[in-house]
Formats: sequence, C-alpha cells, structure tokens
Amino acid sequence: MLQAHSLLWHYLWIAPQILTLALVAALLRGNFRRRYPVFFSYLVFSAIEGICLYSFDVSPRVGPTTWWRAFLAGTIIEGLLKFALIGELVHQLLHPWPSIAKLGRNLISGAGVVLVLGASVAAAFAVPDNTPRLIGGAHIISEAIYLTAAGLIASIFVLAAYFHIPWESTNFGIAVGAGFTWCLHLAVWALVTGGVVRNQAWEDLAMAGAYHVSVLIWCYYLLIPHEVSIQNPAPALPDGSLDLWNRELERLLQ
Repeated sequence: MLQAHSLLWHYLWIAPQILTLALVAALLRGNFRRRYPVFFSYLVFSAIEGICLYSFDVSPRVGPTTWWRAFLAGTIIEGLLKFALIGELVHQLLHPWPSIAKLGRNLISGAGVVLVLGASVAAAFAVPDNTPRLIGGAHIISEAIYLTAAGLIASIFVLAAYFHIPWESTNFGIAVGAGFTWCLHLAVWALVTGGVVRNQAWEDLAMAGAYHVSVLIWCYYLLIPHEVSIQNPAPALPDGSLDLWNRELERLLQ
C-alpha cells in the first residue's frame, strides 16, 4: 500500500487538490478574496499545479525530464507565493498597530535574511547523488524554499507570542495549516538532500498526506464560523496594552 502508484498514493495526490478546489469555490461567496488575495491565489495555484503534476506522472506520453521541469517551475512560482503569503499574514496580524507592524516586518525580514543564508549553507552541504542535474537541483531548491518559508512562519508565531498579540481565527487557521505542511516538507527534503533517504515511496506519501491535513485545517477554520479570537496564553503586556506599545514605538521612531 505504501508504494508509488498504489491506491493510497493516487488518493493522497489527487484528493487534496479536489478538496482545495472545493474550498476555493466555497470561498468565492464572501469577501475572502479581498481580505486574503495572496492565500486565495496560493490555493488556486497549488490545486492546479498538483493536478497537472499528477496528470503528467500517470500519462505515458510525458517523460521524466518534462515532469521534473514542470515540478521545478511550479516549485519556484509556489515559493514566491509562499513568501508573499507570509507578508500577508504579518499584515493581517499587526495592521491595527502600525508601529508594531513596521517593527514586526523588520524582524521578519531580518529572520528571512538569516534563513536564506542558512538555506544557502544547507544547499552547499547537500550530499550529491547520481540523479541528473535537473533532479538534484530541484531537490536543493525545494529544501531551500521550505527552510526559508518554515522558518518565517515560525517567526510569526514567535512574534505574536512575544507581543502577546491575539490571533483572529482565520489568520490563525491559515498560519497553522501552512506551518504544518511546510515544516513536514522541510523535514522530508532535508532527509533527501542530506542523503539519508533516496527514492523511497513514503516521501511522496508523507508530503501529500501533510498537505491533505493542512487543507482540512483550512476548511475547518475558513468554512466554520469562529466567534472567539485565538488568544495567546501569555499574561497581558505590562503597563497597558498593544496600543501603549504602539504609541511608544511611534514616539521613538519620530
């Protein structure tokens, strides 16, 4: 069952994409597209990309080189959407406090620089394999993108915890779903590029299964009404609230 082109393999590849398209159709009814245009685009592209790669894989007319070229192109475009989504999440989390939002963006940008450097180092120490250059390059680029994206999404949670910022349920659901699948994808690609595992069927199943779980998380938070915001368990900020922090930061910046 845990083999390529098994029934479970087919299900985990195509079912999340169909579920994503159903989620997209449901989100068309409200103003979600205006509030989260990047995430909406990310959902649409991920579903189309997954269906195209699945069709290429099962089609006898498409060779391995074409498939890996399509995979690499999709990985780069999706990577750009991931980074734009992180910016959108930061904006939604901090927009009531402009000065804190500016500080938060600077902190996230700094974390991004460090993570990009870390991704470069990880790519430099990737264990070479006997696969064609195209495939090896796709492995390294995937690891670098997920290392940066997973690190940045974790930085958002750290930032929210440090400032004790309450999460709006939709924003929280998007961040949790994205963080879960990105972190698991990072772990798998790190094992692949590190030479720990190579050409194992469970790699595809694990990554497809993680994305399936993330889509279910998004469906839960985006389609089911949640009246109460997600609160951080930390105690209240000293000497007041986020508004006070925002005013003090404005004063310092001026």
